[in-house]
Amino acid sequence: MRQRVITAVVALVLFIPIIVYGGIAIELTAAVLAVVGVYELFRMKGLEVLSFEGVVASLAAVVLILPKERWFFFLPEKTDNFMLFYLMVMILLGALVASKNTYSISQAGFPVIVSLYVGVGFQNFVAARSSGLVVLLYALFVVWATDIGAYMVGRKYGKRKLFPAVSPNKTIEGSIGGIVSAVVVAVLYIAFVPGKEAFTYDMPIMIVLTIIFSIVGQFGDLVESSIKRYYDVKDSGKILPGHGGILDRFDSLLFVFPIMHLLGLF
Repeated sequence: MRQRVITAVVALVLFIPIIVYGGIAIELTAAVLAVVGVYELFRMKGLEVLSFEGVVASLAAVVLILPKERWFFFLPEKTDNFMLFYLMVMILLGALVASKNTYSISQAGFPVIVSLYVGVGFQNFVAARSSGLVVLLYALFVVWATDIGAYMVGRKYGKRKLFPAVSPNKTIEGSIGGIVSAVVVAVLYIAFVPGKEAFTYDMPIMIVLTIIFSIVGQFGDLVESSIKRYYDVKDSGKILPGHGGILDRFDSLLFVFPIMHLLGLF
């Protein structure tokens, strides 16, 4: 527990100035986190991140994240980040030809899915900050409140397992507690934060959306748990002592940010 607290404090000290400053700082941070996330998934599968697939997958995630107008301004106007991503996919598929039938499309598919999973999540993390600090903090508070509420309620009142085959410690009671906790925190935040006009919807709709985001965040957590269970690993990595890897900390957010964007919050 002591190690977890120390890591959390150090991470917050480093992370808070970055999200407050935004701009290049958060873009580069997101890109680095994405590369680490790609590494963690490759490591789970027993692949080297410095392999051909690992390098291309890392580049694919990065070109999704870094805004074109700042980092790829030299490209034609109608070329967007997705086309850069698809270029990476074409390179992976090109290996099918170059390998002379020793490299399969299923092998090429893994780095594509990995780069999409990590890249789109962090791309929307950057987009949320670009729309304003208020919306980004809302997302972070909802996810953190869900995690804390689910843990505390589940620990004290949890009896019925949520998905025991995937995550044996998660309970239905804990899940509901996480949702309630997220709603309470979100209502207080929206009611009192300066700049609340940044929110697209009024309070009743935001409450409904908060419930959706809390559920989506828990689903993102379960997805990562499923991946780890499939590859028989406890944590995605060891970069955060006491907390595991980057994906262990950002699994919920990688799902929440894209859904927030889909539902028009930024």
